[in-house]
Amino acid sequence: MITVALDAMGGDHGPRVVVPAALNALAAYPQLSLILVGDETVLNSLIRKKNYDAQRLRIHHTSQSVAMDEPPAQALRYKKDSSMRVAINLVKEGAAQACVSAGNTGALLATARFVLKTLPGIDRPALIGLMPTVVNRTTIVRVLDLGANIDSTPSHLLQFAAMGHIVSHAIDGVAKPRIALLNIGEEEIKGNEVIKNAAKLFAAQSSLHYVGFIEANDLFSGKADVIVCDGFIGNIALKASEGTAYMLLQFFKRAVKESWLARLAIPFLLPVLNKTKKHFDPARYNGASLLGLNGVVIKSHGNAKEVAFRMAILQALKQVEQDVPSQIASRVEVMLSRVC
Repeated sequence: MITVALDAMGGDHGPRVVVPAALNALAAYPQLSLILVGDETVLNSLIRKKNYDAQRLRIHHTSQSVAMDEPPAQALRYKKDSSMRVAINLVKEGAAQACVSAGNTGALLATARFVLKTLPGIDRPALIGLMPTVVNRTTIVRVLDLGANIDSTPSHLLQFAAMGHIVSHAIDGVAKPRIALLNIGEEEIKGNEVIKNAAKLFAAQSSLHYVGFIEANDLFSGKADVIVCDGFIGNIALKASEGTAYMLLQFFKRAVKESWLARLAIPFLLPVLNKTKKHFDPARYNGASLLGLNGVVIKSHGNAKEVAFRMAILQALKQVEQDVPSQIASRVEVMLSRVC
Protein backbone atom coordinates (compact mmCIF):
# COMPACT_ATOMS: atom_id res chain seq x y z
CA MET A 1 0.00 0.00 0.00
CA ILE A 2 1.30 3.44 -0.99
CA THR A 3 0.19 6.38 1.13
CA VAL A 4 -0.10 9.88 -0.33
CA ALA A 5 -0.80 12.98 1.78
CA LEU A 6 -3.06 15.53 0.10
CA ASP A 7 -3.02 19.23 0.93
CA ALA A 8 -6.81 19.37 0.97
CA MET A 9 -7.07 23.11 1.61
CA GLY A 10 -4.69 24.28 -1.14
CA GLY A 11 -5.51 25.59 -4.59
CA ASP A 12 -8.24 27.79 -6.02
CA HIS A 13 -10.96 25.25 -5.24
CA GLY A 14 -9.61 23.50 -2.13
CA PRO A 15 -11.59 20.61 -0.64
CA ARG A 16 -14.38 20.89 -3.25
CA VAL A 17 -11.95 19.46 -5.81
CA VAL A 18 -9.48 17.52 -3.65
CA VAL A 19 -12.07 15.34 -1.87
CA PRO A 20 -13.93 14.00 -4.95
CA ALA A 21 -10.61 13.54 -6.77
CA ALA A 22 -9.32 11.56 -3.78
CA LEU A 23 -12.38 9.31 -3.69
CA ASN A 24 -12.11 8.62 -7.42
CA ALA A 25 -8.40 7.89 -7.10
CA LEU A 26 -9.10 5.37 -4.33
CA ALA A 27 -11.60 3.60 -6.56
CA ALA A 28 -9.18 3.56 -9.51
CA TYR A 29 -5.96 2.53 -7.74
CA PRO A 30 -6.37 -0.31 -5.22
CA GLN A 31 -2.73 0.02 -4.07
CA LEU A 32 -3.37 3.60 -2.93
CA SER A 33 -4.03 4.96 0.56
CA LEU A 34 -4.73 8.67 1.15
CA ILE A 35 -4.47 11.15 3.99
CA LEU A 36 -6.65 14.25 3.62
CA VAL A 37 -4.83 17.04 5.45
CA GLY A 38 -6.91 20.04 6.46
CA ASP A 39 -9.94 21.24 8.42
CA GLU A 40 -11.62 18.05 9.63
CA THR A 41 -15.04 19.67 9.94
CA VAL A 42 -15.02 20.72 6.30
CA LEU A 43 -13.54 17.44 5.10
CA ASN A 44 -15.93 15.26 7.10
CA SER A 45 -18.89 17.15 5.67
CA LEU A 46 -17.68 16.39 2.14
CA ILE A 47 -17.02 12.66 2.60
CA ARG A 48 -20.12 12.00 4.69
CA LYS A 49 -22.49 9.54 2.98
CA LYS A 50 -19.88 8.80 0.28
CA ASN A 51 -18.90 5.24 -0.55
CA TYR A 52 -15.21 4.61 0.07
CA ASP A 53 -12.85 2.23 1.83
CA ALA A 54 -12.43 3.78 5.28
CA GLN A 55 -9.26 1.77 5.85
CA ARG A 56 -7.58 3.56 2.94
CA LEU A 57 -8.67 7.11 3.71
CA ARG A 58 -8.17 9.15 6.83
CA ILE A 59 -8.28 12.79 7.83
CA HIS A 60 -5.44 14.63 9.54
CA HIS A 61 -6.74 17.86 11.07
CA THR A 62 -4.86 21.13 10.75
CA SER A 63 -5.81 24.57 12.01
CA GLN A 64 -4.20 26.66 9.25
CA SER A 65 -3.97 26.93 5.47
CA VAL A 66 -1.68 28.84 3.11
CA ALA A 67 -3.30 31.50 0.92
CA MET A 68 -2.49 31.48 -2.79
CA ASP A 69 -0.98 34.98 -2.59
CA GLU A 70 0.85 34.51 0.71
CA PRO A 71 4.59 35.28 0.70
CA PRO A 72 6.57 32.01 0.93
CA ALA A 73 8.72 33.25 3.83
CA GLN A 74 5.61 34.13 5.83
CA ALA A 75 4.03 30.74 5.17
CA LEU A 76 7.24 28.96 6.15
CA ARG A 77 7.64 30.90 9.37
CA TYR A 78 4.09 31.34 10.64
CA LYS A 79 2.05 28.51 9.10
CA LYS A 80 3.58 25.46 10.78
CA ASP A 81 0.16 23.85 11.23
CA SER A 82 -1.00 24.54 7.69
CA SER A 83 -2.35 21.72 5.54
CA MET A 84 0.60 22.19 3.19
CA ARG A 85 3.28 22.06 5.88
CA VAL A 86 1.73 19.10 7.69
CA ALA A 87 1.30 17.12 4.46
CA ILE A 88 5.03 17.55 3.75
CA ASN A 89 5.88 16.71 7.37
CA LEU A 90 4.00 13.42 6.97
CA VAL A 91 6.38 12.52 4.12
CA LYS A 92 9.43 13.35 6.23
CA GLU A 93 8.08 11.30 9.15
CA GLY A 94 7.38 8.30 6.92
CA ALA A 95 3.62 8.35 7.49
CA ALA A 96 3.22 9.08 3.76
CA GLN A 97 5.45 8.39 0.76
CA ALA A 98 4.36 11.44 -1.24
CA CYS A 99 2.59 14.79 -0.98
CA VAL A 100 0.30 16.44 -3.53
CA SER A 101 -0.70 20.09 -3.33
CA ALA A 102 -2.44 22.58 -5.60
CA GLY A 103 -1.51 25.39 -3.25
CA ASN A 104 0.81 28.38 -3.38
CA THR A 105 3.76 27.31 -5.57
CA GLY A 106 6.39 29.47 -3.87
CA ALA A 107 5.32 28.35 -0.41
CA LEU A 108 5.30 24.70 -1.49
CA LEU A 109 8.81 24.93 -2.94
CA ALA A 110 10.20 26.73 0.10
CA THR A 111 8.50 24.44 2.61
CA ALA A 112 9.37 21.21 0.81
CA ARG A 113 13.01 22.19 0.49
CA PHE A 114 13.20 23.28 4.14
CA VAL A 115 11.51 20.15 5.52
CA LEU A 116 12.76 17.40 3.19
CA LYS A 117 16.18 18.80 2.14
CA THR A 118 17.86 18.10 -1.18
CA LEU A 119 19.44 14.82 -2.20
CA PRO A 120 23.24 14.38 -2.34
CA GLY A 121 24.62 15.88 -5.52
CA ILE A 122 21.62 18.17 -6.04
CA ASP A 123 22.02 21.87 -5.30
CA ARG A 124 18.48 22.92 -6.16
CA PRO A 125 15.22 21.04 -6.69
CA ALA A 126 13.47 21.55 -10.04
CA LEU A 127 9.88 21.33 -11.23
CA ILE A 128 9.40 18.86 -14.07
CA GLY A 129 6.16 18.58 -15.99
CA LEU A 130 4.92 16.64 -18.98
CA MET A 131 3.50 17.98 -22.23
CA PRO A 132 1.89 16.34 -25.27
CA THR A 133 3.62 16.00 -28.62
CA VAL A 134 2.30 15.87 -32.18
CA VAL A 135 3.87 12.44 -32.72
CA ASN A 136 1.03 10.31 -31.35
CA ARG A 137 -1.38 10.02 -28.43
CA THR A 138 1.10 8.29 -26.14
CA THR A 139 4.33 10.21 -26.74
CA ILE A 140 5.07 12.99 -24.25
CA VAL A 141 7.94 15.33 -23.46
CA ARG A 142 9.28 16.23 -20.02
CA VAL A 143 10.24 19.87 -19.43
CA LEU A 144 12.22 21.25 -16.49
CA ASP A 145 12.63 23.59 -14.72
CA LEU A 146 9.08 25.00 -14.81
CA GLY A 147 9.51 27.65 -12.14
CA ALA A 148 11.42 26.50 -9.09
CA ASN A 149 14.56 28.49 -9.98
CA ILE A 150 14.42 31.78 -11.84
CA ASP A 151 18.12 31.66 -12.63
CA SER A 152 20.46 28.69 -12.92
CA THR A 153 24.13 27.98 -13.56
CA PRO A 154 25.34 25.51 -16.21
CA SER A 155 25.99 23.02 -13.38
CA HIS A 156 22.40 23.37 -12.17
CA LEU A 157 21.08 22.77 -15.67
CA LEU A 158 23.19 19.61 -15.89
CA GLN A 159 21.70 18.39 -12.62
CA PHE A 160 18.22 19.09 -14.03
CA ALA A 161 19.11 17.07 -17.13
CA ALA A 162 20.29 14.13 -15.04
CA MET A 163 17.08 14.13 -13.01
CA GLY A 164 14.98 14.49 -16.15
CA HIS A 165 16.80 11.54 -17.68
CA ILE A 166 15.93 9.38 -14.69
CA VAL A 167 12.24 10.38 -14.68
CA SER A 168 11.88 9.86 -18.43
CA HIS A 169 13.48 6.43 -18.17
CA ALA A 170 11.76 5.26 -14.96
CA ILE A 171 8.28 6.76 -15.38
CA ASP A 172 7.84 7.14 -19.14
CA GLY A 173 9.74 3.99 -20.12
CA VAL A 174 12.13 5.72 -22.54
CA ALA A 175 15.19 3.50 -22.89
CA LYS A 176 17.60 6.29 -23.85
CA PRO A 177 15.98 9.70 -23.31
CA ARG A 178 17.00 12.42 -25.75
CA ILE A 179 18.03 15.53 -23.80
CA ALA A 180 17.81 19.01 -25.35
CA LEU A 181 18.51 22.55 -24.12
CA LEU A 182 15.82 25.15 -24.79
CA ASN A 183 17.44 28.03 -26.66
CA ILE A 184 16.70 30.88 -29.08
CA GLY A 185 18.18 28.90 -31.97
CA GLU A 186 19.60 25.50 -32.86
CA GLU A 187 23.00 26.78 -33.97
CA GLU A 188 25.95 26.43 -31.57
CA ILE A 189 26.63 30.17 -31.67
CA LYS A 190 23.14 31.05 -30.36
CA GLY A 191 22.26 31.72 -26.73
CA ASN A 192 23.80 33.38 -23.69
CA GLU A 193 26.94 32.22 -21.93
CA VAL A 194 25.01 30.08 -19.43
CA ILE A 195 23.36 28.08 -22.22
CA LYS A 196 26.59 27.76 -24.23
CA ASN A 197 28.55 26.54 -21.21
CA ALA A 198 25.75 24.17 -20.24
CA ALA A 199 25.86 22.71 -23.74
CA LYS A 200 29.56 21.92 -23.28
CA LEU A 201 28.82 20.14 -19.99
CA PHE A 202 25.98 18.17 -21.58
CA ALA A 203 28.10 17.10 -24.53
CA ALA A 204 30.89 15.93 -22.22
CA GLN A 205 28.55 13.71 -20.22
CA SER A 206 28.50 10.30 -21.92
CA SER A 207 25.66 8.99 -19.75
CA LEU A 208 23.30 11.59 -21.24
CA HIS A 209 21.98 11.35 -24.79
CA TYR A 210 22.34 15.04 -25.56
CA VAL A 211 20.82 16.07 -28.92
CA GLY A 212 21.62 19.80 -28.87
CA PHE A 213 19.57 22.97 -28.75
CA ILE A 214 15.84 23.08 -29.37
CA GLU A 215 13.67 26.14 -30.05
CA ALA A 216 10.36 26.88 -28.37
CA ASN A 217 8.40 26.15 -31.55
CA ASP A 218 9.63 22.57 -31.30
CA LEU A 219 8.50 22.01 -27.70
CA PHE A 220 5.75 19.67 -28.89
CA SER A 221 7.53 18.24 -31.93
CA GLY A 222 8.77 15.07 -30.27
CA LYS A 223 12.38 15.83 -31.18
CA ALA A 224 13.42 15.40 -27.54
CA ASP A 225 12.18 13.42 -24.55
CA VAL A 226 13.53 15.88 -21.96
CA ILE A 227 13.88 19.64 -22.51
CA VAL A 228 16.01 21.57 -20.02
CA CYS A 229 15.87 25.29 -19.18
CA ASP A 230 15.89 27.55 -16.14
CA GLY A 231 12.67 28.14 -14.24
CA PHE A 232 12.11 31.67 -15.55
CA ILE A 233 12.12 30.53 -19.17
CA GLY A 234 10.32 27.27 -18.41
CA ASN A 235 7.43 28.93 -16.63
CA ILE A 236 6.97 31.45 -19.43
CA ALA A 237 7.02 28.64 -22.02
CA LEU A 238 4.43 26.68 -20.03
CA LYS A 239 2.06 29.63 -19.53
CA ALA A 240 2.44 30.74 -23.15
CA SER A 241 1.52 27.23 -24.30
CA GLU A 242 -1.55 27.16 -22.07
CA GLY A 243 -2.60 30.60 -23.31
CA THR A 244 -2.16 29.60 -26.95
CA ALA A 245 -4.29 26.49 -26.47
CA TYR A 246 -7.03 28.57 -24.82
CA MET A 247 -6.89 31.19 -27.60
CA LEU A 248 -7.25 28.57 -30.33
CA LEU A 249 -10.22 27.02 -28.56
CA GLN A 250 -11.92 30.40 -28.29
CA PHE A 251 -11.27 31.17 -31.96
CA PHE A 252 -12.74 27.82 -32.94
CA LYS A 253 -15.86 28.35 -30.84
CA ARG A 254 -16.31 31.83 -32.32
CA ALA A 255 -15.87 30.56 -35.88
CA VAL A 256 -18.48 27.84 -35.33
CA LYS A 257 -20.90 30.30 -33.77
CA GLU A 258 -20.58 32.74 -36.68
CA SER A 259 -20.95 30.20 -39.50
CA TRP A 260 -24.08 28.13 -40.10
CA LEU A 261 -22.08 25.93 -42.50
CA ALA A 262 -19.55 25.15 -39.74
CA ARG A 263 -22.39 24.25 -37.38
CA LEU A 264 -23.74 21.80 -39.96
CA ALA A 265 -20.34 20.13 -40.17
CA ILE A 266 -19.95 19.70 -36.39
CA PRO A 267 -21.67 16.24 -36.18
CA PHE A 268 -19.22 14.88 -38.75
CA LEU A 269 -16.17 16.49 -37.15
CA LEU A 270 -17.09 15.77 -33.55
CA PRO A 271 -15.23 12.42 -33.18
CA VAL A 272 -12.00 13.97 -34.49
CA LEU A 273 -12.43 17.12 -32.41
CA ASN A 274 -13.07 15.13 -29.23
CA LYS A 275 -9.99 12.97 -29.84
CA THR A 276 -7.85 16.06 -30.44
CA LYS A 277 -9.25 17.83 -27.39
CA LYS A 278 -8.57 14.80 -25.23
CA HIS A 279 -4.97 14.54 -26.45
CA PHE A 280 -4.20 18.19 -25.70
CA ASP A 281 -6.37 18.53 -22.60
CA PRO A 282 -4.11 20.10 -19.89
CA ALA A 283 -5.88 17.98 -17.25
CA ARG A 284 -4.18 14.87 -18.68
CA TYR A 285 -0.76 16.33 -17.98
CA ASN A 286 -1.38 17.89 -14.58
CA GLY A 287 1.10 17.32 -11.81
CA ALA A 288 4.61 18.79 -11.88
CA SER A 289 7.15 16.88 -9.80
CA LEU A 290 9.55 18.71 -7.50
CA LEU A 291 12.67 16.65 -8.18
CA GLY A 292 15.81 16.51 -6.09
CA LEU A 293 14.25 16.18 -2.63
CA ASN A 294 14.28 13.40 -0.04
CA GLY A 295 10.71 12.54 -0.89
CA VAL A 296 8.07 12.85 -3.58
CA VAL A 297 6.26 16.19 -3.85
CA ILE A 298 3.81 16.90 -6.67
CA LYS A 299 2.56 20.38 -7.54
CA SER A 300 -0.90 20.39 -9.07
CA HIS A 301 -2.10 23.38 -11.07
CA GLY A 302 -3.82 25.83 -8.74
CA ASN A 303 -7.09 25.86 -10.68
CA ALA A 304 -7.13 22.12 -11.34
CA LYS A 305 -10.52 20.47 -11.41
CA GLU A 306 -11.32 16.94 -10.25
CA VAL A 307 -9.89 15.00 -13.20
CA ALA A 308 -6.70 17.07 -13.25
CA PHE A 309 -6.07 16.68 -9.53
CA ARG A 310 -6.57 12.93 -9.82
CA MET A 311 -3.83 12.91 -12.49
CA ALA A 312 -1.52 14.66 -10.03
CA ILE A 313 -2.23 11.90 -7.52
CA LEU A 314 -1.37 9.36 -10.23
CA GLN A 315 1.95 11.12 -10.85
CA ALA A 316 2.75 10.79 -7.14
CA LEU A 317 1.80 7.12 -7.19
CA LYS A 318 4.07 6.40 -10.18
CA GLN A 319 7.04 8.17 -8.65
CA VAL A 320 6.70 6.25 -5.40
CA GLU A 321 6.31 2.94 -7.23
CA GLN A 322 9.49 3.61 -9.19
CA ASP A 323 11.24 5.05 -6.11
CA VAL A 324 12.41 8.07 -8.10
CA PRO A 325 14.18 9.88 -5.20
CA SER A 326 16.32 6.82 -4.50
CA GLN A 327 17.14 6.45 -8.18
CA ILE A 328 18.23 10.07 -8.31
CA ALA A 329 20.27 9.73 -5.12
CA SER A 330 22.05 6.60 -6.32
CA ARG A 331 22.76 7.71 -9.88
CA VAL A 332 23.09 11.48 -10.07
CA GLU A 333 26.39 11.77 -8.22
CA VAL A 334 27.90 9.09 -10.45
CA MET A 335 26.50 10.65 -13.63
CA LEU A 336 27.82 14.10 -12.76
CA SER A 337 31.07 13.22 -11.02
CA ARG A 338 33.23 13.78 -14.11
CA VAL A 339 32.07 17.30 -14.88
CA CYS A 340 30.70 18.84 -11.66
